[in-house]
Amino acid sequence: MTSLIDRFLNYVTFDTQSDPSQGCCPSSKGQMTFAAFLRDELLSLGLHDVVLDDNGYVMATLRSNVDYKVPAIGFVAHMDTAPDASGSNVKPQLVENYQGGDIALGKGEEVLSPIQYPDLHELHGYDIITTDGTTLLGADNKAGIAEIISAVEYLIVNADIPHGDIKIAFTPDEEIGRGADLFNVEKFGAQWAYTIDGGPVGELEYENFNAAAATVTFHGNNVHPGTAKGKMVNSMTFASRFQAEMPSEETPEMTEGYEGFYHLTTAEMSVPKSTLHYILRDFEQEGLERRKAYLKDKVATFNQGSKQKLVTLTVTDNYSNMKEMVEPHPHIIDIAKQAMIACAVKPNIKPIRGGTDGARLSFMGLPCPNIFTGGYNFHGIHEFITVQGMELAVNVIVQIAKDTAIRYR
Repeated sequence: MTSLIDRFLNYVTFDTQSDPSQGCCPSSKGQMTFAAFLRDELLSLGLHDVVLDDNGYVMATLRSNVDYKVPAIGFVAHMDTAPDASGSNVKPQLVENYQGGDIALGKGEEVLSPIQYPDLHELHGYDIITTDGTTLLGADNKAGIAEIISAVEYLIVNADIPHGDIKIAFTPDEEIGRGADLFNVEKFGAQWAYTIDGGPVGELEYENFNAAAATVTFHGNNVHPGTAKGKMVNSMTFASRFQAEMPSEETPEMTEGYEGFYHLTTAEMSVPKSTLHYILRDFEQEGLERRKAYLKDKVATFNQGSKQKLVTLTVTDNYSNMKEMVEPHPHIIDIAKQAMIACAVKPNIKPIRGGTDGARLSFMGLPCPNIFTGGYNFHGIHEFITVQGMELAVNVIVQIAKDTAIRYR
């Protein structure tokens, strides 16, 4: 599996951070550079129908090696990294045979600590790839790309393993919610697919949040503070009061499992105008509608008695829970679950406390559960992944391809 790790360590050197402020696709030049590299790699492996379109989507096919009809299945991963932390000049480090305790990140004072991240207690003896403490790693989702390509390469080298058509796709801008916007499901040609975009070993997910974004804008009036009495309206005062009155027990740091939340992601503050950006998450559509209504009522309360609107609200729906689109096809989950068991991986079927391209793709006619990569702590400087977890992900992808072919023999 040396080629898998070499492949991954090369991929993370590409700066592919997506940029929500840009309206183009892909939203950053680095993604197109990486996409071109992947296209060339897929061509060098001998895959068919290799395409890189003008929007940065990469697609390819490993053709069937059996003489009977097997449904075409797909594997999908995204090329961009999150805007939450720098993805530039990533310098990964490999910690072999981890035996516990803090892991020093780079040459600074930053550490990866099992006190803060208890998962490390379960990883003694594992080989761990970390950041240097100044950037994210990019395992989300370059690990998924490396695992898919390594699995395809393994199937090519081991031609005795039966498989039908294997469709692969790498998407841009998933981290800013646009990964499926220009995805051509018909051109992709798979009957179902799996995103390789999960976390620790064993994750198998086909439920995700219903998601919306809310922007609350506070309108004030600025005058010289020396003559402000009766004239100034400090929008930051209203914005801080608004946030202080939000349900403190319904935030990401206070919830887990199937519990939804309100999350203040960014704020722009000044006297004349302040803006709070929230994301709203709930596994039930009714719950998401309740959260929207809560914000609407709260804004109305702030505006009571005012001659002009001090506060305005804009809400945008992002994606829905893919459960209703995947559950009618239980064999998709069953194949993945049995493949994990065959690879000595205990399936951990759980909801995604987030979203993937698979959520959108499922509603576009491509049922698409999510499978683990072996990574942890995505979107931050403490992101890491285990070599063993990546190897198991490759094994599971290969097994899914094999089991699908055997199932339809």
